[in-house]
Amino acid sequence: MKHLAIFIGLLLVPKLDCFEFVIDGDWESDSPATHSTEDMSVHQYMKFRRSVLPSEEEEEAEEDLEAIVGAAAVTVHSYKVESRITSRFAHTTVKSSVVNSALQDQSIAFNVQIPKRAFISNFTMNVNGITFVGSVKEKSVARNLYAQARARGKAAGIVRSNSLDMETFKTEVHVPAGSKIEFELHYQEMMQRKLGMYEHFLHLQPGRLVPQLQVDVYIYEPKGISFIEVPNTLGEQFTEMPKITKTKDKVHVVFKPTLQQQRKCWNCTTSAVEGVFTIKYDVQRDSNAGELQVSDGHFVQFFAPSKLEPLPKNIVFVIDVSGSMWGLKMKQTVEAMQTILDDLTLDDYFSIVDFNHNVRCWTEDLVSGSSIQVDEAKKYIESIKPNGGTNINEAILRAIHMLTKASNHGLIAPRSVSMILLVSDGDPTVGEIKLSAIQKNVKRYMREEFSLFSLGIGFDVDYDFLERIAMENRGTAQRVYANQDASQQLQNFYSQVSSPLLRKISIQFPEDTVTDITQNQFDKFFSGSELVVAGKIQQTSITTLQSLTTASSARMDLSLQTEADCHKLDSQLIHQSHSFAGFARQMWAYITINQLLAERSLATTAVKKRKITQRILSLSVEHQFVTPFTALLVESEGGLERVLAESPKDRKQGCCLAGTASLGGRQPVQVVHGVPPWVTKTTEPPPSELGGPLPDHITIVDNDPHFIVHLPKSKMDICFNIDSEPGHILNLVSDPESGVTINGQLTGAKQMVDKKLSTYFGTISVSYKPEGIRVDATTENIVLYDGKGSHNLSWAVTADATLSRVKVSIEKDSHMTVTVNENISVMVLLHRVWKKNPVGVDFLGVYIPNNNKYSANVHGLIGQFSVEPEVKVYNFHDGADPMKTEATMEVKGNKLAVTRGWQKDYRKDKKRGSDVFCWFIHNSGKGFIEGHYKNYIVPQLDSFFEQQ
Repeated sequence: MKHLAIFIGLLLVPKLDCFEFVIDGDWESDSPATHSTEDMSVHQYMKFRRSVLPSEEEEEAEEDLEAIVGAAAVTVHSYKVESRITSRFAHTTVKSSVVNSALQDQSIAFNVQIPKRAFISNFTMNVNGITFVGSVKEKSVARNLYAQARARGKAAGIVRSNSLDMETFKTEVHVPAGSKIEFELHYQEMMQRKLGMYEHFLHLQPGRLVPQLQVDVYIYEPKGISFIEVPNTLGEQFTEMPKITKTKDKVHVVFKPTLQQQRKCWNCTTSAVEGVFTIKYDVQRDSNAGELQVSDGHFVQFFAPSKLEPLPKNIVFVIDVSGSMWGLKMKQTVEAMQTILDDLTLDDYFSIVDFNHNVRCWTEDLVSGSSIQVDEAKKYIESIKPNGGTNINEAILRAIHMLTKASNHGLIAPRSVSMILLVSDGDPTVGEIKLSAIQKNVKRYMREEFSLFSLGIGFDVDYDFLERIAMENRGTAQRVYANQDASQQLQNFYSQVSSPLLRKISIQFPEDTVTDITQNQFDKFFSGSELVVAGKIQQTSITTLQSLTTASSARMDLSLQTEADCHKLDSQLIHQSHSFAGFARQMWAYITINQLLAERSLATTAVKKRKITQRILSLSVEHQFVTPFTALLVESEGGLERVLAESPKDRKQGCCLAGTASLGGRQPVQVVHGVPPWVTKTTEPPPSELGGPLPDHITIVDNDPHFIVHLPKSKMDICFNIDSEPGHILNLVSDPESGVTINGQLTGAKQMVDKKLSTYFGTISVSYKPEGIRVDATTENIVLYDGKGSHNLSWAVTADATLSRVKVSIEKDSHMTVTVNENISVMVLLHRVWKKNPVGVDFLGVYIPNNNKYSANVHGLIGQFSVEPEVKVYNFHDGADPMKTEATMEVKGNKLAVTRGWQKDYRKDKKRGSDVFCWFIHNSGKGFIEGHYKNYIVPQLDSFFEQQ
């Protein structure tokens, strides 16, 4: 887990002739030959430091020492942190005001730890009234300007990289006694959703009591915030001290302990404010189609569906058991594997490959995740005794062979996900040890449908290599810190990838509407995560932007549409004083730069690298981000004094960590499509948008409920009402031979009118028994059951879903069409009423074509008329209502008194409807339908009609 740590350290050092920053990193370059002797020695020093640091705790202790040295000689007047999170994009500002209280000159240090996935965007400093303002420039330009100032003995600076998932911005300013210094650092990052939430971490460690200590976090999410939590992580004395102000779409968290509240005890002079200040939250999601936002000429599409059945997994665990894993590392790995193996289900298949200088397989083939096999695997893991060298190459190839063999023999389900999980703590020492050769071997044998995920334990492992082979093979990598909670870190990473919900995700936009789109095709989507696509609006004249997302889940193919008003969000942001107005523009640049960094690390030629580098450089300068190819030049107002800050590359960790989790292992792909040919509609578009006439041959059940049965041979429509009770389920179509049944459940009005309670269809259910599939449409949502689980869809988006031989197509807030075997279909029309209507309720209408291909034995209130009865109408005469003719109808051996009237077809106009003239049969269709309508009441939504 990556923590955001904000830390100010005050350091007393011997008197210097100028103020300067200590360089603890190396200059990023395409060629190692460009490093000076001094640079190389610094890099070697850093490598040595990593190798001798025994634990994370010891490094933290060293930082603590910096914070408390010379406490009596420095006064910190204020320490303030402010984060503004707008639509998952965070802009954080750290401010501190310090006074040199000593009687002599001294150097004062300002340290801020920021996560590696963040980009510094600005730094300003005021020293005794001289203001230094930062600007991001190309590194060579910045270095030349910096060198000029350095030659005059003025100033120097650098961003230092430490051994955690942090970078430390460190400024040391040598100032006279009594000097006042004000520091202000800005950095930006995109929040990453993991395990169903976003987490914002602030490591507060002022090192002393501060009169004005305050943390403010402002969150604005246009769709709304589902929950906000500030767990107590700073100690018992700060319980309930953070104050939360929340509305539907905004949150303000403030932490402002007084000087007395900061003390470790009532008369202590040391501060108890030390630890991780954590904020957890998630956003409201109307549907699985995602959230599309447009602002400042840019767009961002967030996609995080839920309530989908997980895809089955085929997973090979590849575990390093070399000598370096002896002791705590192996113990923690075994503990983690015990929990991970328990997560496997009967639908999952797995095996274990462990390696040192040799490679062993627990089983030669994948086995089911049954309790028996899991128990045997646990015993095997517990029996491992680490020793020997590290043969990574052969171990990964053996795992690939195992998956390939299972695939060739048809043992892998077509919609399953196949992955390799590599756990290692060191570089290869046996067999193939050249990293580039291992990378080529893995790429050569890895199939497109397989993924590789890497976990690097500790700092001896070449994490950059593990990250490259994971990214190149549709996976991600994570470093696990070898401390007391390493087992939990392993489990957390596995939890992030253990529940794949979708495969082959593509997020597309209409042609000629957007440009410069970030990666929009993803290999997998995991439960609790989020996919993000951003780009620029190409046509400023468009008022609405649409997106189309296609994907495959465990048993169905999905097509989801959403749209956004191109001007609405900007008008809202104007009134949000604590939002980050430029979030969409900066988020697009942030994602693009990170994807380019990832692409650059995989580039195979120097020419490709240079082209990508130029693109990164251009964007970094334009959007004022400190990246491996830019530097932050901080100048006084007259430009006479300059300091320099840059982001060095840590070769053990790589420069490309940020953003790689969202890549799904693929290289960035920039594609803009129209609606692709494989995502065709399963039904007609909504009636209001049809270019031609609607089919007349249709049978309708709508309103309270009115049945309109179309008889094509007789060229007439017959109407009747069913007056039943709320809760009753009426069978409309029952065809056991084809396995299809269509039922409707009645719901009642809010109150009686003229002593009569009207009823309407509140639920329509379409079942296809041979596949165990059922589609239930209510006025609230649509639920698809596939025999193993359920999938929720919303009326709020246009969507298509295909489950085997059943296709479901939804037109936003209009209607749903279910098609079975391509020859039986039913359309369900959604009716919304005014929420404050004292009587009416939302309800559904049913529209069934007369050309459905049922079997000869179909029945039901509607199904029985697939074989049209002989109908004769005669004896026309005026009725009690001169506007309605009365007549006699002969049908099925019955003579019925009928009245000429009309009902409504709401397909073209849901408010007023279109008149359908028909002969109305009284007494709930008695004499026209077989038997009594009560015979058609069934017990369950998926029940067939049983003839009496």
